[in-house]
Amino acid sequence: MEQLFPILGNWVWFVAAGIFLLLELVSPGVFFIWLGIAAALTGVIDNLHDLTWQGELAVFAVLAVISVVVGRRFYNGPAMEPADNPFLNRRQLGYVGRSFTLKQPIVNGRGKLTIEDTVWEIEGPDMDAGTRIKVTAVNDMTLVVAAG
Repeated sequence: MEQLFPILGNWVWFVAAGIFLLLELVSPGVFFIWLGIAAALTGVIDNLHDLTWQGELAVFAVLAVISVVVGRRFYNGPAMEPADNPFLNRRQLGYVGRSFTLKQPIVNGRGKLTIEDTVWEIEGPDMDAGTRIKVTAVNDMTLVVAAG
């Protein structure tokens, strides 16, 4: 370890920060950025105060813990439900409470309902085509309907 740090010089922490930031680009979530910040700050401190390699590792460890804790506290990530389309990835939940007309009958408690361009599986009491129904719940990807 003592031979590695003199070869890389004071730039080792800036190189490490760059590697962490590149890892952040290719990995999901937000984690490596905090380690990259800690590595960059360690590089700045190492340039201001000539630290031993043990001191550098200790400073990096402390700064990494602090930056991860502070970063997680203040960064909540992107909103889980965008305000303009709250049912973007759960479209079926947007149909609860809405009424539709059956184009095909419900037989043995199962049927199909076309809403816009999508055919949904539905479950509910047996009903004839042309009956007005209301979506009352969602069971996985199946809409639960009742007369109405």
